[in-house]
Amino acid sequence: MRTPNLVLVLLATIPIFISAPVHAQTDAERPLLIDASLKQVIEYALKHKPEVKQALIDEEIGERDIKSALSGWLPQINADASLNHNLKQQVNALTIDGETSYITFGTKNTSAVTLQADQQFLNAGLIQASKSAKFYRQQYKQASENKRITTIVEVSKAFYDILTSQQQLKIISENTARLEKQLKDARAQYESGLVDKTDYQRAQISLSNSRADKKRTDELLKYKYAYLKELIGYGTNTEFSLGFDSNTMEQEVLLDTTQLLNYQNRIEYRQLLTQKQLQQINTSYTKGAYLPKLSGFINYGWNYMNNNFSNLYEESFPSSVAGLKLNIPVFLGTKRTQEIKKSQLLEKRLDLDLENVKNQINTDYERALATYKSNLNDWKTANANVIISKQVYNTIKLQYDEGIKSYLDLMTSETDLRTAQLNYLNALYSLLSAKLDVRQALGTISLNNNNQQ
Repeated sequence: MRTPNLVLVLLATIPIFISAPVHAQTDAERPLLIDASLKQVIEYALKHKPEVKQALIDEEIGERDIKSALSGWLPQINADASLNHNLKQQVNALTIDGETSYITFGTKNTSAVTLQADQQFLNAGLIQASKSAKFYRQQYKQASENKRITTIVEVSKAFYDILTSQQQLKIISENTARLEKQLKDARAQYESGLVDKTDYQRAQISLSNSRADKKRTDELLKYKYAYLKELIGYGTNTEFSLGFDSNTMEQEVLLDTTQLLNYQNRIEYRQLLTQKQLQQINTSYTKGAYLPKLSGFINYGWNYMNNNFSNLYEESFPSSVAGLKLNIPVFLGTKRTQEIKKSQLLEKRLDLDLENVKNQINTDYERALATYKSNLNDWKTANANVIISKQVYNTIKLQYDEGIKSYLDLMTSETDLRTAQLNYLNALYSLLSAKLDVRQALGTISLNNNNQQ
């Protein structure tokens, strides 16, 4: 008894030793993202986002399903055992020369053990599984690819949104600092009797509004960081920061708008093509499902018989059989015809789905391209407005310091400058997002090169 117990203990401890390296590897695969670039954030998301991981697991599950279906080609070996006690044994009448005698057949106790191997030689279902295995693998991989493409787009937009908000916060902070200085100057001038109380009060209102904008932007930025962490599967309480260069962002806005739309580049279109190929195989299977089925078998059995149960297994009477099985469907009503027509109708339906998705892809592309072009114009206009607003503000600021312009003129130019700067950042984010939409519509989001430039 000690040896089996020791074996059980060793088997029970195997998962403990196996799981230790796995946990260590998982921790090593989760580096901290400090001053992370867009490429680093995307790479992290493609490795650690739960939905991406689930898609990879679905691929593995699909592979198991395929192998399970194809295993029918391998020999199927089964063992059967039985034990019977005849409460009443069978009695048959035997008549010889007009005299009838009654004979009891068999024994009170019987037992049998049979080992049988079956091998399929011709089976329409297994032929279909062999033909469709390639396309099922392709279907699972396409689902994973679709999830990764969506992840790249979502993460990129969230990344740009955070950087835009950070720049907005920087502009609002600079504006708040200027207003604080202007409030001090207005107060000093008011106390000196150079201006009335109105300029001082206006400065107070502007500063309060700027501080409120700063608080609102800062709180929204916390949420946007939390959202990006969720998208990439990052720890909620783990240190996280992004690094960026505003000049780099501006260099990423340009896009070749002369590219031709190719439906084959879109993952949604390729997924439908795979479904159609699988449906064609299913139609072929439906036509051949009523072909003969041919299989072979061989078995070996050990039979035991004895009236005394204690002596039942003292002597065996072996038997063995080998043979072929042929099943030929003769008449199944109209089921075969109806199933074939149904499968052919499903093929036609998929053809209409392909036509519909082409129209949708074309609409997506036209909408994305139109949005990009309009946002590009907005961005250029906003950039020009920032330059002009800075010039106007600097001029009025000098004139105000010399007493030529009123404080109201100064506040108006200050508001115009801040509005122009914020509009520029919003236009930049909208343009970068529109560029991603165009690339997604074209199907040119690369999984191998995560740099979105």
